[in-house]
Amino acid sequence: MNIGLDILGGDFAPDNPLEGAALAYKELPDNYKLVLIGDSEVAKSFFRGKGIDPNLFDYAHTTEIIGMGEHATKAFSQKPNSSIGLGFKLLKEGKIQTFGSAGNTGAMLVGSMFSVKAVPGVIRPCIATVLPKDNGSNGLILDVGTNADCKPDVLYQFGILGKLYSEHVLKVKAPKVALLNIGEEAEKGNLVTQAAHNLMKDSRDFDFVGNIEGRDLFNDKSDVVVCEGFVGNVVLKMAEAFYYNLRRRKIKDEYFDRFNYEIYGGTPILGINGNVIIGHGISSPLAFKNLILQSRDIAEADLPEKIRNVFN
Repeated sequence: MNIGLDILGGDFAPDNPLEGAALAYKELPDNYKLVLIGDSEVAKSFFRGKGIDPNLFDYAHTTEIIGMGEHATKAFSQKPNSSIGLGFKLLKEGKIQTFGSAGNTGAMLVGSMFSVKAVPGVIRPCIATVLPKDNGSNGLILDVGTNADCKPDVLYQFGILGKLYSEHVLKVKAPKVALLNIGEEAEKGNLVTQAAHNLMKDSRDFDFVGNIEGRDLFNDKSDVVVCEGFVGNVVLKMAEAFYYNLRRRKIKDEYFDRFNYEIYGGTPILGINGNVIIGHGISSPLAFKNLILQSRDIAEADLPEKIRNVFN
């Protein structure tokens, strides 16, 4: 199993992704190989300086990068030899089984849609993130930024994608799916959420438990929370801000420590023909390590194939 990592992406590249790769290597089984995509000479020099054997890793050499501020679609088409472009090429060719980057998020989304492409039948792929539950388990919320506006059938499909990820990656048995709304009653919300509720209430694709409100995001009422990307992104950024406010005030709490993005590594893109993980631009070595380990878990779950089986 080959795990591809963009070592040029992120605010602190290449040092942080390389250090993260070294940390992850210690925890990967022998049948896994890390393929580092970027400047191979810089990478090998970095490892030698740390007393690490560079031959522990494979390399896909390039020095071209898609900058954080570049137009995603234009840059992806004009820079096929960039670290992100090369990563998607290797993924499409089957030379790596997963690809992760903390680089330009837009370019990662463009690559997902135009290189490995969406699973037939999936209207809109989406990104999901973990919700730490107060009972010690992990929930899931999707979409958290890809699709700001959604039609009811798209939200319905998010329920399917979230259920599959929760079941096969987070190992939740019979995950409960809920729709994020401004009230629990079926008639609450805007026209989109009302119509989505009508679709989801009779679903045989997942166990729909109805609407939940924002106060229920972190309890055990549901395992998968469905919402539009606009709403999900606001929830995600609010949770991040709350965590950093606690840290600035030097408040230590075992539960709220689980809101640290570093322990999850990245955000998977669901509904595409490949395993793609997007990391935070400020990713630390620990975050890169966990991005790699998350890539391993998704690859072992064979998630794209399970999604294809449902939609085809």
